[in-house]
Amino acid sequence: MIKLYNTATRKIEEFKPIKPGFIGLYSCGPTVYWNQHLGHMYAYLQWDTFVRFLKYSGFEVKWVMNITDVGHLTSDEDIGEDKMEKGAKREGLSVWQIAEKYIKQFAESLDLLNIQKPDVLARATDHIQDQIDLIKKIEKNGFTYKTKTGLVFDTSKFPDYAKFAKLDLKKQKPGARVEVDIEKKNPWDFLLWVTNQPKHLMQWESPWGKGFPGWHIECTAMSTKYLGERFDIHTGGVEHIPIHHTNEIAQAYGAFGHQAVNYWLHNGWLVFKGEKMAKSSGETILAADLVKKGFTPMSFRYLVLTSHYRQGMNFTWEALKGAQVAYQKLIDLIQSWQSKKAREKISDYDLEKIAFFKKEFQKKAASDLNWPEALAVVWQMVKSNLPPNDKLDLIRDFDEVLGLDLMRKAQVKLEIPEEIEKMKEERENLRKANQWQKADELRKKIEKEDFVLEDTSEGTAIKKKFN
Repeated sequence: MIKLYNTATRKIEEFKPIKPGFIGLYSCGPTVYWNQHLGHMYAYLQWDTFVRFLKYSGFEVKWVMNITDVGHLTSDEDIGEDKMEKGAKREGLSVWQIAEKYIKQFAESLDLLNIQKPDVLARATDHIQDQIDLIKKIEKNGFTYKTKTGLVFDTSKFPDYAKFAKLDLKKQKPGARVEVDIEKKNPWDFLLWVTNQPKHLMQWESPWGKGFPGWHIECTAMSTKYLGERFDIHTGGVEHIPIHHTNEIAQAYGAFGHQAVNYWLHNGWLVFKGEKMAKSSGETILAADLVKKGFTPMSFRYLVLTSHYRQGMNFTWEALKGAQVAYQKLIDLIQSWQSKKAREKISDYDLEKIAFFKKEFQKKAASDLNWPEALAVVWQMVKSNLPPNDKLDLIRDFDEVLGLDLMRKAQVKLEIPEEIEKMKEERENLRKANQWQKADELRKKIEKEDFVLEDTSEGTAIKKKFN
């Protein structure tokens, strides 16, 4: 049984898919006007692990994610400059070149962190007609009106507009959420299609005039196009609750007369130096930056798995170093287990322990995606007296969910420069000759080259040094 915290009800509920054995899942994706930093990747990594767990649990999953390449203004409300145009001006490129550049950066970041690409990555500009068609339905059902700015969704026609985010609309003042527009019936009414913007670089013909879609309509249009008018799960950041997701819910009601989503899941933020990691703060780190600093990106994935998705995570370089040590220890253990001879027969006692660890891992992950506790089960198993080959099988099984790429990483042979190998051999000879001081000097010299020596009863092992 999988239990999830549903933002719509503010309760942890038993998950029941609409269609037995199948799950339709939609995630709010990137606005590709700039780099996707670790704050963004935190969310995608959490949802990737969620998808892996659903598949591990036997479900067929269709994962859809949008790519916003038009219509997202610098405010999530109906004000500000289009983010794509802002990016184009910043770099002296066209809006189309900006989109391609940062879609590529997004894809590279996914690869570095072993995040699976969604089954459908839907670009807003490829779905303009789908958005127009959905707006037509909303208009036909009487949920719109026109202003000089475009076609507006009339939230007064949706009695439960404030329910999802628990908004107190009586306290809303003109201009508090959006720019004052004297033609809007309510300050929180929002644009479905924007017109009368002659300087806007990306525009299309529509029944309401030449213009472009509001940001919110793309998610409703693309999620229902690929997953149907009712689907199981919608994920996103907590910042989307009061405006973007509230408006998505309103749009679905306006178009279909019912809600499209059964379960809403929201992740907390990645905090860095006391603030949400965001481009506006100027304090951002990319997945590629981790490599430059000598970290394996998988250490960041491991670190994220030590946090609960709803709580978010405080990122520090010290925490990342600790995660890298733990991650490398797992790889070292796997390598040591691989060298052991396989058993011919497994005992009933060990079979019971294997079943116990599998059940516990599944139970923790199924409890509102509690990756930290699931990871604790992994370490409990690692420290148990199970035979090495059984541990290997369990690690392989658990990593289907964790996505740490442990088995492949453990098989990667460390490339050691010839000079380092020679210094290692020389040090061993010095130790045999009891010349400890000179041997220690060589050890320090090796460590300066980012390698570390580990003296064991079976000899001296050489490993990559942690930064």
